Amino acid sequence: MSTITTRDGTHIFYKDWGPRDGQPILFSHGWPLSADTWDAQMVFFASQGFRTIAHDRRSHGRSDQVWHNNTMDQYADDLAELIEQLDLRAVILVGHSTGGGEVTRYIGRHGTDRVAKVALIGAVPPLMLKTEANPGGLPIDVFDGIRKGTYDNRSQFFKDVTIPFYGYNRDGAVLSEGIREEFWRQGMMGGLKGQLDSIRAFSESDFHQDLKAFDKPTLVLHGDDDQIVPIGASALSTVRIVEHAVLKVYEGADHGLTQTHQDRFNADLLAFINA
Repeated sequence: MSTITTRDGTHIFYKDWGPRDGQPILFSHGWPLSADTWDAQMVFFASQGFRTIAHDRRSHGRSDQVWHNNTMDQYADDLAELIEQLDLRAVILVGHSTGGGEVTRYIGRHGTDRVAKVALIGAVPPLMLKTEANPGGLPIDVFDGIRKGTYDNRSQFFKDVTIPFYGYNRDGAVLSEGIREEFWRQGMMGGLKGQLDSIRAFSESDFHQDLKAFDKPTLVLHGDDDQIVPIGASALSTVRIVEHAVLKVYEGADHGLTQTHQDRFNADLLAFINA
């Protein structure tokens, strides 16, 4: 397995596919998944001549399960170490859900010197939690419920959450047991403590200042029927902060659109990268 070792001694697993001289695309996954969720995108873009890289966030997938430092700042610093150790330049950062927060915090903490473009897909910025200053967010009770479900019976909760995640509770949806089982498999590879910590990281991290540091072409892509990260407090707010961001909305699409709308998504991301 390919890994890097971070400054605090954590081993971060990553995949590195495609030609080494291709422009790099670095994919950051959502909670509670792993790099495997990007396999189809990695194959597609590597076949187009890009170097494609995806990592397992600390305490997820095949990376070390750590007790401390499961925070958004640390996720961003891990991403920075991966980029630096692989010496990636003119990298295209693609983040889904929590991964979108990781990418955003990376730019806020480390800048864009190594970055060419950014794509935020169903991403959590600028802030998921409802506060006085963020009335469109979700109440803390929602995230407490996710914590309780994950702690009490993680295996069952991960199976249950696939229904709203992929919009399988909507009329006309074509349910895939394979996609549901793959979500469960990836989720169960991670560590419980790190996954519980990550709920706070993705729900309570405020990315407003990080978004103001964006100065590269940015795609904000979201489904307007996303039941996990509602579009109003996320994508629609992000494009009001990031100057010249391109907003693309998939009508009726769910949170897991990189899989449920895979071919359309791959084509749209390629068009953005090549523009």
